[in-house]
Amino acid sequence: MASQKQGHAYEFGGPVGAAFLVVILPLIVLGITWLSMTTDWKITLPQEPLPSISDLWDLDALKLVCVWNLLQALFYLSPLGKTALGFPLKDGSRLAYYMNGLPAFLLSCVGLAVCYHKNLLPLTFAYDRFIQLAFASWFFSLVLSIYLFTTAIAKGTGYSQPGNSGNVIYDFFMGRELNPRIGNLDLKVFYEMRPGLIGWIMINFCMAAKQYEKHGSVTTSMLLVCFFEFWYILDALWFEEAILSIMDITHEGFGFMLAFGDIVWVPFLYSLQARYLVDHPVDLPLWAIAGILILQTAGYIIFRRSNSTKNEFRRDPNSPASKRLETLTTDNGKKLIISGWWGMCRHPNYLGDLMMALAWCLPCGFGSILPYYYIIYFTILLIHRERRDSENCQHKHGKGWDKYCKIVKYRIFPGIY
Repeated sequence: MASQKQGHAYEFGGPVGAAFLVVILPLIVLGITWLSMTTDWKITLPQEPLPSISDLWDLDALKLVCVWNLLQALFYLSPLGKTALGFPLKDGSRLAYYMNGLPAFLLSCVGLAVCYHKNLLPLTFAYDRFIQLAFASWFFSLVLSIYLFTTAIAKGTGYSQPGNSGNVIYDFFMGRELNPRIGNLDLKVFYEMRPGLIGWIMINFCMAAKQYEKHGSVTTSMLLVCFFEFWYILDALWFEEAILSIMDITHEGFGFMLAFGDIVWVPFLYSLQARYLVDHPVDLPLWAIAGILILQTAGYIIFRRSNSTKNEFRRDPNSPASKRLETLTTDNGKKLIISGWWGMCRHPNYLGDLMMALAWCLPCGFGSILPYYYIIYFTILLIHRERRDSENCQHKHGKGWDKYCKIVKYRIFPGIY
């Protein structure tokens, strides 16, 4: 998974791979959105000429992106919610984070509803200028990434291990600084949880409004997609404090990879199901609704219970719930769970996530592969993430990790993988 050069372990193909991804990732987003606009969601060469920069550049779209990010930053810095301490840094200190994503999300939903009711902002703008908004978001993420890279060099502190290779392109992609901040605004936690994730749901609601304007009704498939994905983000922000223990926060730097993913990739590609249903409305029969609801519910139960077990164990391994778990103690004194959901496979939370992802795609029917982008991409992403996590755990636990893998044999899919 990682290449080695001059003593530094490279990932993603090293500097060449990083340079390739900086170019190709924006083209993938723009390409998919362009295909959806010009080929009736078919993966064929569009009959229309490719858009020029002047077609993609839209000052109103850029203003909206900037205002949206500013609004979410103000929510983050507001006295709403509570603060929480992150995991100890190398020097033993712990940073404080504002955990007020849930009120920010609910206020955003209310604000969107007011805009729709009072006709203050045409919600169909998200559909009509979808590719322009994606381009403006890419430009915003690029400027942010340059800022993160240059300020990390200027400060000379707070380096992350992955983004401190000495290669400019690779470090720009991975992120040099682990915890970049502007005053009390922690940029990495903010962008991991706020503008992109909440923006994804706002785009979905805008697509539902466009479907109603275009067809005179909102279909059952659109309602399912909007509800499932709304619930997913509501759950993530309800348990927002859990993000402080994930690899992105504790290990990764904040560079182009995370900035682009958070600001562009998530809101514009994860909302493809809702956008597809505007052009191809699907009213599902009751048996299909029931089947999709069962899949979504089962996936959510596995996802939530396994994550809750993990988070409780990390927070307090001596709690009554944690003490009931069977564990394996490694040579370095760390404990790994080998019972319950975490005895079924090494990442049951990924399994639940993928089940939910499939439930979000199925309401679109089978007229195009593009709405299934999410489940295809997410499967590849989580398999790759599991491999990276396994390498880190091998380095951290040594022979103890080998013992653990013999007990918990399957990575994500019990009995399969």
